[in-house]
Amino acid sequence: MENYRYLLDIALILLSTKVFGLFTRRLALPSVVGALVAGIIMGPAVLGIIHSSSLIQALSEIGVIILMFEAGLDTSISDLKKAGPKAFVIATLGVIVPLIVGYFIGGLYNVGPKAWLGNLFLGVILTATSVGITVETLKEMKCMATESGNAILAAAVIDDVLGIICLTIVSGMADSSVKIGTVLFKIVLFFIFALIAGMILHKAFAWWFDHDSRGGLQRYSIVSFSFALIMAYIAEQFFGVADITGSFVAGLIISGTRQCSYVQKRIGTVSYILITPIFFASIGLKLAPIQFTSELIILMIILCIAAVITKIVGCGLGAILCRYSMTQSIRIGCGMISRGEVALIVANKGIALGLLPDIFVTPVLLCVVFTTVVTPILLKVVYKHDANDPDFLLGSEYIEEN
Repeated sequence: MENYRYLLDIALILLSTKVFGLFTRRLALPSVVGALVAGIIMGPAVLGIIHSSSLIQALSEIGVIILMFEAGLDTSISDLKKAGPKAFVIATLGVIVPLIVGYFIGGLYNVGPKAWLGNLFLGVILTATSVGITVETLKEMKCMATESGNAILAAAVIDDVLGIICLTIVSGMADSSVKIGTVLFKIVLFFIFALIAGMILHKAFAWWFDHDSRGGLQRYSIVSFSFALIMAYIAEQFFGVADITGSFVAGLIISGTRQCSYVQKRIGTVSYILITPIFFASIGLKLAPIQFTSELIILMIILCIAAVITKIVGCGLGAILCRYSMTQSIRIGCGMISRGEVALIVANKGIALGLLPDIFVTPVLLCVVFTTVVTPILLKVVYKHDANDPDFLLGSEYIEEN
């Protein structure tokens, strides 16, 4: 007999994320916080009503792909170009600072002749940034088109690449089958491919949207979404770059075209009704029942504090060096805090290779959940603005339209 439990699980996820989302909005917090809390409470950590499954994980992966596709659709290519060089500085410092701090934290708990590699891997986990939470929060607050919002998006894409490089290098130290030079070469090839394909396909989509006079618009959203999935697949499968980077590039290619706003609305509907709630809840579902000890609690607190401060200091310092205002720099730093599924993927890789010591596994998972919950809360605080806030001048038209 077939098991139809997944239908009930999905229904419970959608209902609980909505209920908790409405509750957190009453507390003047973004609804994504409620969705994350719903996953924790309904999952193994508290009530144990819903458990993660291959279907939920697949849908959550599509969820973050859609979020990044929407972010690309919502991003001006010209504004992103302006933020590009600055974003590289922000992302670089946002990787270096957590990497160093994570290594030293590891050294406090993990000692021995080969302990340095496991400690270095802990630092690599802390370098991760999951921009999906930030994107959804900024969209909800209508702050996506701000100058700092563009900087966060650009820096997150670069952070992804730098994180892959760090993971490759450290993994290569433990696994001789990993060819570091080959991986770096494929990453460069992807961005060359993205640039060339982007210029060609942007013109192709623009021409199609301008000259297609047949009735009905549904085909635009279907083709666009399929394109995002294809780009995500190409990035991951052929170049070893995160799939969310491919979907973000797909969104950039379509952004600025005639039917872009229509595609945004249709994709947003699918995302809101089904995919995005599952993505946020799935993070909380990964949290299992925990036997707390004093050592575990102290390490967890240290990691959580380090995870927040290192991104604010690293990315914020990079933003200051690039002449962003102090307010913008803090916003950029806060936008890069969430580790989300990116850190979980890196951690799973470390466990598989035997690089992540057992003492770090539970604190790392708790740290991921903490940073994912605290990021939208901090963004809500730092993005309080008035009409004269210079950070919102870039997105003034967008804000008025929405």
